Amino acid sequence: MNMKKIKFNLGKTGLALIAVLSMAGCQQNMDHPAMGEYPEDENPAGGPLKFFVTFDRESENPLMRAVDETRAKFPTENNFTQIDGVSGKAAQGDTDKMISYPKPNDWATTAESFTVAFWEKHNGQTKNGANPGAEHIFSIPSSNQHWSGGTMMLLFDQYGASASAAAIKFVMIDKNMADTWMTWENENSIEGVLDNQWHHFAFVYDATTSGFTMYIDGVNRGTKTWGTHGPINLDDSKITGFRIGNGPQKQNPPDQDPNWLYSNWKGGLDQFRLYNIPLSQTEVQDLFAGKK
Repeated sequence: MNMKKIKFNLGKTGLALIAVLSMAGCQQNMDHPAMGEYPEDENPAGGPLKFFVTFDRESENPLMRAVDETRAKFPTENNFTQIDGVSGKAAQGDTDKMISYPKPNDWATTAESFTVAFWEKHNGQTKNGANPGAEHIFSIPSSNQHWSGGTMMLLFDQYGASASAAAIKFVMIDKNMADTWMTWENENSIEGVLDNQWHHFAFVYDATTSGFTMYIDGVNRGTKTWGTHGPINLDDSKITGFRIGNGPQKQNPPDQDPNWLYSNWKGGLDQFRLYNIPLSQTEVQDLFAGKK
């Protein structure tokens, strides 16, 4: 199924979507586009794609440009600009800018395994403030009292003298406060992903093996294992938001060094997806080949 171009299917699904959109408009208390501009939802309510932002919609309303296509959920803020993407439009991050949502729908409550997939484009070394450092692709802030302030985050970090190389760090914290860092850093940092070209990333966690695999442009770049952890076991009740292009914490005051747990993504992002299943390598390669 080509989820980039979503078609509206009239009938029971269409009537149900209209009811959901009406409820969402009451709950979110924000200016929404006219009904004719709402996204059209083909993903079944119980389907594995739980959150999907194409960044492709052209609208004067910045919230519309970052709407979740699976549930027609709007962000509470979108300070990213719109650029040309891998196919269609994409989002461009910048210092102190982010896209923020109340939650990633029911993803955290339904995911035992998961896949996070997106396209990124970054021109040179990541920076925290004026210096090389971490930039977050996404984060899930939490009130769980973990030192990070989150329950999951993905950051690209500086490595060595190469402007196009990045250390990649994916952090997970479960409801029992067990945490793990899945990292490709130091001599295992990834060369060429900050070369101002679009690259497809997919991170796949399989609860049956506790294996965590990173794919870049459809190629398996290695699997790491979280012991015998099994299901990801996130605490949805403690999740306080969902951020694209920002870490889980607040920025430090101006008289202090910039907080790396806040630092924003300053590159492009396109077609951000959260699944509650582990995609196969073939399915990941289909996303890459289809520019999805």
